[in-house]
Amino acid sequence: MKRWKRKLLASLSVTLVIVTALAGCSGSKEKNNTEGSTNKPSEPTENASGVFELGAEPLEFSFYGHYDWYTMPEWGADLATKWIKENKKVNVVPISSGGAAKNKLSTMIVSGELPDVMWMERGADVEKLRAEGMLVPFDDYLDKYPNLKKWAGESTLDMLRSPDGKLYQFPNWYTTQPNGNAGYLVNKKIYNELGAPSLETTDDLYNYLKLVKANYPDVTPLEVGQTASGVDVMVSAFAENRPYTFNSMIAVPQGNELVSLFTDPVYRELIQYASRLYREKLMTQDAFTQKLEQVEQKIVTGKIAVYVASSPTEFGSKGNMELSSHDPEAGYIMVWPVHKEGLDRNKIFPGDYKQLGWNVSVITKSADNPEAIFAFLDWLTGPEGQRTIMWGPEGLYWEGVDGEEVPLFTEKFTSDPKGRDELMNSTVNFQWNGNTVYVDNSKMKFESTLPPEKRNWETYWQSEITWKTQFNTTAYVNLDPAGDTDEGIIAQRVLEIYEQARARAISTASSDEEVLAILDKAEADAQQAGYDKLLKFKTERWQENVSKLNAAK
Repeated sequence: MKRWKRKLLASLSVTLVIVTALAGCSGSKEKNNTEGSTNKPSEPTENASGVFELGAEPLEFSFYGHYDWYTMPEWGADLATKWIKENKKVNVVPISSGGAAKNKLSTMIVSGELPDVMWMERGADVEKLRAEGMLVPFDDYLDKYPNLKKWAGESTLDMLRSPDGKLYQFPNWYTTQPNGNAGYLVNKKIYNELGAPSLETTDDLYNYLKLVKANYPDVTPLEVGQTASGVDVMVSAFAENRPYTFNSMIAVPQGNELVSLFTDPVYRELIQYASRLYREKLMTQDAFTQKLEQVEQKIVTGKIAVYVASSPTEFGSKGNMELSSHDPEAGYIMVWPVHKEGLDRNKIFPGDYKQLGWNVSVITKSADNPEAIFAFLDWLTGPEGQRTIMWGPEGLYWEGVDGEEVPLFTEKFTSDPKGRDELMNSTVNFQWNGNTVYVDNSKMKFESTLPPEKRNWETYWQSEITWKTQFNTTAYVNLDPAGDTDEGIIAQRVLEIYEQARARAISTASSDEEVLAILDKAEADAQQAGYDKLLKFKTERWQENVSKLNAAK
């Protein structure tokens, strides 16, 4: 679910050009005329109680995903959104980033043509839009449309509130219980053919990758995804209670302070290990240039031995279905997270989860009827919306619900795993308002009644490994400064230093000593750029979060 390789840069993606554009376009309410838009109905009707009723008349709005990687699929082309379009009369018109999200956002702001809904990371971009009067607050809608308030809870909503005390952000995959998919995917056929050796420690992994390289020259021993994002997941192997979140923060907690990542012994050991794997061609050699589609192709065709990522189950599920359909001995398994010898395996957390979830949707003042849009988002995050977008319309893979509104899955849910998984995969990029507790509990309630061989592949590994190995990092949300502040400018420079040093240390260093020299230089450059000031800012925000969370207990 939750996809870290896509999130690392987004959390610090505020640029001066966007800030300048925002400052010059305060409070724009002009209607959206960007690509794909059509005429929208003026004021959708409300019923006698003053609540907007989905399906009473058409609702259309434009939707923009603020990510380079995101392209919204065609609305209505899959079974789930087709049903929503026909029965709820909702049509969503995509606006693409064109692979250049920062530039696209800047252009839309300058032109005064904001989309109705923007799907983006929490943080500085949202706050700048909010401060300039471009966003619609949700407070007046929360009681009229109660799903968000009921399922997210007051403490989560309070954490999402802006400095003016109002709520502008609709969270995605918010939760009150552990969730996440981060970890290690292993090619089952290769693993068994090599004698199923131990894969518990970092030494075990290194030796296994060497064995793969010697016996399978056309296979990538360790796949680490785009921009080697899987390397950061592996930091968890070198210390207890150490999620990759601290890498993306470029800051590490030490007592009550956040300190430098570049001088952190755990991070330095990780990069030395990764550099060694790269030098010995045990890791993806094109990790810093390959596209996401290339990663997916390698996994689906079985051309990797191990894949470490923040969400390896997404491609792993596809690959397992494809490979096992041709060879029952083929497919993928997951292994307990690798750890350095001497560490407690039960304190190794390759992934994280937050009460606030992944990202958020905001409604802009370009929307004709923001309340109608909120009503749809609230429906989508509720039980009916969630079971529709996850498992399709009623009558195919589920029929009716129990007393807790959990769908009653049909025989076809288990007898047609290929069709079921294809449907579920077709709606992944429409899951903008994921309700983690409802979805996960629905899956687990049903799956617990099945023998292991009949369980959904992804759900099985979530229950066996991934949900047990995710770290709660709610205290570390919203630490990034606004881009037009001194700290924001420092943050952009430190991010550049971090990215460059990380890539050089992994892919060009010829020894452990050279890795450390690169990180030492990065530390010096970061300090010169004002890193200490940034760390102080982040520490203060972190401690504010800790206080809020303690007050909510």
